[in-house]
Amino acid sequence: MLYLIGLGLGDAKDITVKGLEVVRRCSRVYLEAYTSVLTVGKEALEEFYGRNLILADREEVEQKADHILKDADVSDVAFLVVGDPFGATTHSDLILRATKLGIPYHVIHNASIMSAVGCCGLQLYKFGETVSIVFWTDTWRPESFFDRVKKNRQNGMHTLCLLDIKVKEQSLENLIKGRKIYEPPRYMTVNQAAQQLLEVVQNQRARGEEPAVSEDTLCVGLARVGAEDQKVAAGTLQQMCSVDLGGPLHSLIITGGSLHPLETEMLSLFPVPERQSGSQSAERLCT
Repeated sequence: MLYLIGLGLGDAKDITVKGLEVVRRCSRVYLEAYTSVLTVGKEALEEFYGRNLILADREEVEQKADHILKDADVSDVAFLVVGDPFGATTHSDLILRATKLGIPYHVIHNASIMSAVGCCGLQLYKFGETVSIVFWTDTWRPESFFDRVKKNRQNGMHTLCLLDIKVKEQSLENLIKGRKIYEPPRYMTVNQAAQQLLEVVQNQRARGEEPAVSEDTLCVGLARVGAEDQKVAAGTLQQMCSVDLGGPLHSLIITGGSLHPLETEMLSLFPVPERQSGSQSAERLCT
């Protein structure tokens, strides 16, 4: 059996009892290590689970899935995913591969950012299509995701923005030369996402378009949802450029405009602090 097991969002103890029982009896246990991260490292998980974990990076999962599926038809293999197993399409692909090989599978669900984002008080049924915001480069600055933000806003729906994670990435030079040298991990912050969003807004205005979002659009920044040091801050998109939410992982919500009174009251619990460290330099980037 191939088991896909959600780990939740906080630390080692967020795994379900059912998931932990399966982990402890499997012949091999893989930890998917590129679509998300926990607030604790691999060693903390191994200590709590009482098992050695095999790190599975993007290349391993997407190009060498046969390594993970090997012998899963005659023994139990676990594939651990931060959040819920269906939080990334890659994991659906793994299930399809297993099915074609005649390997049975079982999914053990857990909390994901898609549901836990309700911690800020915005009502889940009022969320539209989720978007991803990626790190821009000097030559690649995609804006296509903004069309979905616009559509959500037109329908009065909130937009959850999942922010980019760069783990075990190679520079273009190392990739071309075939050198297995990797860049340090990078995790997009709410500040960086807000800065890119404001640049999209400015670009649209320069083209004579009317952007669906402005500097004054109400947004919510979230960090380390599900962890003990979770942070939430509600304010304008401009304010999101300078709010300090600490370490990864971050998410950003662009509200859909009209809020239910309960949503408004809940967001009032999470005001942006008036003074943020480094706010002046961040504000200069956003203006």
